Amino acid sequence: MILSVHQPQYLPWLGYFDKVAASDLFVFLDEPQYKKREFQNRNRIKGPTGEVWLAVPCLSKGKFDQPIKDVEIDNTQGWQKSHWGTLQLNLKKAPYWERYAPGLEAFYAKRWDKLCDLNLEMTLWLFRELGITTPWRLESAVGTGTQSTERLIELCKKTGCDAYLSGSGGKDYMDEARFQQEGLGLSYQHYTHPTYAQRYGDFLPYMSVVDLLMNEGPESLKILRGGA
Repeated sequence: MILSVHQPQYLPWLGYFDKVAASDLFVFLDEPQYKKREFQNRNRIKGPTGEVWLAVPCLSKGKFDQPIKDVEIDNTQGWQKSHWGTLQLNLKKAPYWERYAPGLEAFYAKRWDKLCDLNLEMTLWLFRELGITTPWRLESAVGTGTQSTERLIELCKKTGCDAYLSGSGGKDYMDEARFQQEGLGLSYQHYTHPTYAQRYGDFLPYMSVVDLLMNEGPESLKILRGGA
C-alpha cells in the first residue's frame, strides 16, 4: 500500500490531488507547525489580469509554535463574503459554474472557527466532485511522536503501508536510506502541469483546482492525472 501525506491546504492546486489519487491512503498532516504566507490559508484563481489571491485571515500573532489543527480564523474581517464575491466575479461565466457553485457557496455561508476544519471539509468536497476515492486519515488521529523522515516512517507503519509517495521537494530533507533500512518503498511525484480550457487569454498554471473544475467539469480528474 502506498501512503502520501500533506498539510491541509485552502483550495489546493492540481498536483495535490494527483498525489492523493496516486495513493492507497492519504494522511492530512494537522500536527506540524503552522506557517504563514504558504498555502495552508491561501490560494489563487485566474482573473482577467492574471492570478487573484484568496487568503483566509488567521490569528497567529504570538502563536508561532501552534500546530495547524489549532489555528483559528479571524472572523472579524468578513473574508467569506469577500472570497465568494471574488469567486463569482472571476468564475461565474465558466462552463461548469452552475454545476459546482451551490456546493462551494455552502462553505462561505457557514461560520468556521478553525482553519483546519475549513480546509479539511473543502478538500473532501473536492475529492467527491473530482471522483477521488482514496481513503484518508488525520495525523492527530493516527498519533505520531517523531519528526521529519521518522515521522513518515512512523505513519507508514501505523497505517499498514509499505511504500511512501513523496512530493518532489522531499528530496531536500528526507533521509532516503532510512526507508530502505525499514523495508519501505520510496518514490517521488514527478508532476508536469497539464493545460486545460481556461478563460482570460493565455493559460496560467498553478491555480487552485477550483479553476480547473469550473472550466472542465467531469473531465477534471482525467486532466489533472495527465500530469503525473
